Amino acid sequence: MTDPESSTHRRGFGVDVGGSGIKGGIVDLDTGMLIGERFKLPTPQPSTPEAVAKTVAAVVGEFGWTGPLGVTYPGVVTNGIVRTAANVDKGWIGTNAVELISNELGGAAVTVLNDADAAGLAEERFGAGKDKSGVIVLLTFGTGIGSAVIHNGVLLPNTEFGHLEVGGKEAEHRAASSVKERKEWSYERWTQEVTKVLVAIENAIWPDLFIAGGGISRKADKWIPLLKNRTPVVAATLLNEAGIVGAAMAAALSSDAAHGTG
Repeated sequence: MTDPESSTHRRGFGVDVGGSGIKGGIVDLDTGMLIGERFKLPTPQPSTPEAVAKTVAAVVGEFGWTGPLGVTYPGVVTNGIVRTAANVDKGWIGTNAVELISNELGGAAVTVLNDADAAGLAEERFGAGKDKSGVIVLLTFGTGIGSAVIHNGVLLPNTEFGHLEVGGKEAEHRAASSVKERKEWSYERWTQEVTKVLVAIENAIWPDLFIAGGGISRKADKWIPLLKNRTPVVAATLLNEAGIVGAAMAAALSSDAAHGTG
C-alpha cells in the first residue's frame, strides 16, 4: 500500500528477515504505509550471518537508503546480540547483528529486533491495536508461536510466550498452526489448544487485547469466534508489511533516543 501524502511525512526504512525471504521498504512513519513497492530477495541458504547481512545490504541498496534503518530477526536479540537461532543458521548465536549489518552498510545506524516484536509495534500503532490502550499481546501462529507485548505504546522486548509450558507442553507444540496442519485438526479442535495457551497468558499478565497474526490470521473468521478465553481477540491487519513497518518504527525510536528527541 502506497501513501499519497508521503512527501510531507517522516520516513523510515525497515527490513524483515524471514526463513524464506528478506524484504524491505521505505515507510511513512506517520501513517504506517509503505512509500512505493517493497523489494524482496530470497534468504540465502545456508543463512549464515555474513550471507544474510549481504542480502540485507542488497535490499537497502535497491532503494539507495542511507539513513537509520531497522532489521527484524527471527529470534531473541538483546543489545544487538543474537541469543537464539531456531529457523536460521546456528552461527547467528552470539553474533553482534547490529555491528555486522552496520559494517556491511558502511557504518549506517542499525537497530535489530525480534520479528514478532516488530510486528507488534506496527499492529499496536497502525493496525488492529490502533487507538487501544493498556496491555496488548500479539501472537503470531506459524511454525511456532511468536509473541510481542506492548503497554501503551512501549514494547517489552523478547517475550517468548511460545515456549511457556501449558499443561505439560510448550505452547507452540500445543497450538502453533503447524500443529493443526500436521495433525489435520479442524478449527474447532485446534482452538481448544489455542484457548488453553491464551488462558495461561492472560492468567499471568491480564492483557487488554490479543492480536492474532501469522498466515492463519487471514482465516480469522473461521476460528477466532470459537475461542473460549476471556480477553478479546482480533486478527492482525498489516499482515506481510508489519515486520517492515515495525522495524522502521524501532529505528526511528532508537534515533530519537540517541538525539534526545521524540
